[in-house]
Amino acid sequence: MFEGEEAVGWCQYGSPAELPGITHRAQVAAPGDLPDYRITCFYVDRRHRGRGVARAALAGALDLIAAAGGGVVDGYPQDRAPGVRVSSPFLHGGSRAMFEDAGFVYVRPKGTRDCIVRRTVAPA
Repeated sequence: MFEGEEAVGWCQYGSPAELPGITHRAQVAAPGDLPDYRITCFYVDRRHRGRGVARAALAGALDLIAAAGGGVVDGYPQDRAPGVRVSSPFLHGGSRAMFEDAGFVYVRPKGTRDCIVRRTVAPA
């Protein structure tokens, strides 16, 4: 995501082969249950947080996945109760609410703080 010439945020996505290094790997997917794509993390410059940059980056990633033929997409957001503030680490998996607002559904927990969400993206 850019504001003029300045990059203010991004979303990392790719296939499981492109992004194999996931913590809690045993909790991510059963054999044969791998998604076509993974959305693994977001970065938003501190000066631009709270302005919808991560949501726009998620929408952009989903558009690119659709343009590439679509498929099953997993995300690994933080799973906190509504209204609970979370500190902003440098790399962030996003919030469960953000993914659910984009059409993802809850699948199961991943570790103690995160969860797995899934959506099927139609080809463009």
